[in-house]
Amino acid sequence: MATYYVFLGKNETKVWGLTVGERLSRLLSGKAEPLPPDHTPGKGDRVLIFRLEFLLDDRLVRYLLTQENLVLVEQGVPLAAVVSGDLYQPARKFLEDPRGALPDSVQIKELREITGAFFQQLRKFEPPFALRVTPETRARVERRLYDWSYKGVTDLVTKWLWPLPARWVVRLCVKLGLKPNHVTFIGFLLVVLAGYLFYQGHLGWGLVAAWLMTFLDTVDGKLARVTVTSSKFGHYFDHIIDLVHPPIWYVLWALGAQRAGLWEVSFPFGLLVAALVAGYVLGRVVEGLFTLLFGFEIFCWRPLDSFFRLITARRNPCLLILTLSFVLGRPDLGFLAVVFWTVATSLFLLLRLLYALWLRRRGVSISPWLADVERFSSHRLAIKWFTRRQET
Repeated sequence: MATYYVFLGKNETKVWGLTVGERLSRLLSGKAEPLPPDHTPGKGDRVLIFRLEFLLDDRLVRYLLTQENLVLVEQGVPLAAVVSGDLYQPARKFLEDPRGALPDSVQIKELREITGAFFQQLRKFEPPFALRVTPETRARVERRLYDWSYKGVTDLVTKWLWPLPARWVVRLCVKLGLKPNHVTFIGFLLVVLAGYLFYQGHLGWGLVAAWLMTFLDTVDGKLARVTVTSSKFGHYFDHIIDLVHPPIWYVLWALGAQRAGLWEVSFPFGLLVAALVAGYVLGRVVEGLFTLLFGFEIFCWRPLDSFFRLITARRNPCLLILTLSFVLGRPDLGFLAVVFWTVATSLFLLLRLLYALWLRRRGVSISPWLADVERFSSHRLAIKWFTRRQET
């Protein structure tokens, strides 16, 4: 049994440097192959059919790969289909001319019927979308696709400060032909540079390098999503960097503050470092355990957890603390604040995990609030900040 795909029509308009056909080909790579022109699919085969007028949300493409004998429509307009090989011809004719009939075994499903519950793994709620791609709509489609690439639940810097400048830089990267791994490698060099500058006591320049690195950390992810160029190596390289470097930076910051004669804190330094590392590791372990046990991230459990993600002791909020302490001329207090906030937020996450386990023992289902937004309609601010209720 083979899985094939077929594109109907032609569309040369490029969105983030790719035509709709090129984007679909990348999304389907390794999962399906083009149907040869002279090949007739068998009954045991599966065929995905796409109209190139429309750019489909990546999630819809993955959704279709899990379905059988389904035509996806929006307000009666056919978008795509997945059918067995023996139903390929009637399904294709229907997509080309929806006035025709379909076999009874083929289901027609409206886009709005695919609910957010299907996408529980995401850190946001956003209905799936299909956008018509023309030269006139290209700019709007690019903006929509870029906005979709952003996680709804993240830290306050990534959520509100980086989106616009990152979009400019992502566009520049597309024009220059830069790949996400190129951007990630530059970010890695900045990680090393920032750490070196911190250690040498050049705290201000270290902050410049650190903030630039965090910005590029946003850019590489968005570039990968809008151009469908993510790789396993890039994914793991980026995540390993993100996981390892923050506590190292903070310790090097403290050592640099001492070298620069800006250390007045009387707490035992070794004890502070031990508390920092223990708190950091605890927080990451709790996050991982929650995902392993419940199948989604802890910050998506309830609106409270999503709000907490804005300020929890991850790199960007901690950099804000260090930056403020540098401006005030007390980098030692900045390090002390980062240690306290790391330990405090990790203990809060631990309590949330224990509470979730207690609820599950009592038979309460643990699920993300983003998969059932209507149930939390009274949380208006959370819905405004962390969801996209309708396409814009």
